[in-house]
Amino acid sequence: MALGKLKIATCQFAVSGSINRNADRIEGFLRQAKKRKADIVHLPESALSGYAGTDLETLNNLNWQLLKERTEKIMALAGKLGLWVVLGSTHKLTPPNKPHNCLYLIGPDGKISDRYDKRFCTEGDLQHYTQGNRFVIFTVNKVRCALLICFDLRFPEPYRELYKEKVDCVLQSFYNARMEKNTVHKFIMRQTMQCRAATNYFWASCANSSGYYSPWPSCLISPDGIIAHQLRSNRAGMMVNTIDLNREFYDPMKNFRDRAANGALSSSSKKTLDSRSKDTGIL
Repeated sequence: MALGKLKIATCQFAVSGSINRNADRIEGFLRQAKKRKADIVHLPESALSGYAGTDLETLNNLNWQLLKERTEKIMALAGKLGLWVVLGSTHKLTPPNKPHNCLYLIGPDGKISDRYDKRFCTEGDLQHYTQGNRFVIFTVNKVRCALLICFDLRFPEPYRELYKEKVDCVLQSFYNARMEKNTVHKFIMRQTMQCRAATNYFWASCANSSGYYSPWPSCLISPDGIIAHQLRSNRAGMMVNTIDLNREFYDPMKNFRDRAANGALSSSSKKTLDSRSKDTGIL
C-alpha cells in the first residue's frame, strides 16, 4: 500500500515589527504556494506579529486588534485557496500573563485547527512570553506531522517523544536573524536539526527569518539527516518540496532505535558472560 505524500512550501522573509508588512508577504506566499500545488505553507517564528526583543522592544504596545484582523484575513485566504498554513505569531493571554510565542495551524477550511505554543523559551523569551506545555500533532495526506519552535531544538527529549508518537515530519519555525556575523548559530542550529532528523528518522522543514544577518537559510532535511534542499541566505523566498514516505533512506539505527527509546542503552539484551568483560583492570 502506498504511503503518504505531502508538498510543503517552506518560506522565509525578513520578519519585521510591522504586522501589515509581514501579512502582505505571507499572503503573497500563500498565493504562490497554491500556484505551485503545495498542500501546506510553513512560515517562520513570529512571522506575522514580529519577534519580541528583536523586532519589538516589548509587547506592551502590540496592536492586538490589527493582529487579529490580519490573522483573520490570512485564515480566509487559506480557506479560499484550500491550504494548510503554519503561521508564526503571538497569542494573547489574560493579563497579567504574558502571551505565547505560537504557531497557528490553519486548516484548508480557513479555521484555526490547533495552536502550538513554544515549550522551551530562552531566558530572553521569558521576559516577553509564557511557555507552552503540549505537542501539536496532525495528519495531512497520510503524513503525520508535528510543530516545534526554534529553541526547542536544543532538547532531544521532545523529538524522542514525537518519534514514539510515530511522527513522519516536523515543521519547525525559527527566528535566527538580525544577528552578528560571528554568532554560534551558524555552526549549531541546522546541524542540530540534522541530528534530530537522523536519530529519529523523520523529515524536518525548517523555516527561518531572512532578516540580515541570518546565519543560515531555511531548509528541508531528509530522514537520513541530509539537507535535501535549501533557500538562499538572507533572501526572501519559498521552496516547495515533497515529503514522500515511500522513499527509503540510510538508517543504521533502524533495528536499535526502539530499544534506545525505551531506555535500553545497548544494542542487545544478551548478557556478556565473560570475566574479562567485567574486570576493567585487565589488559
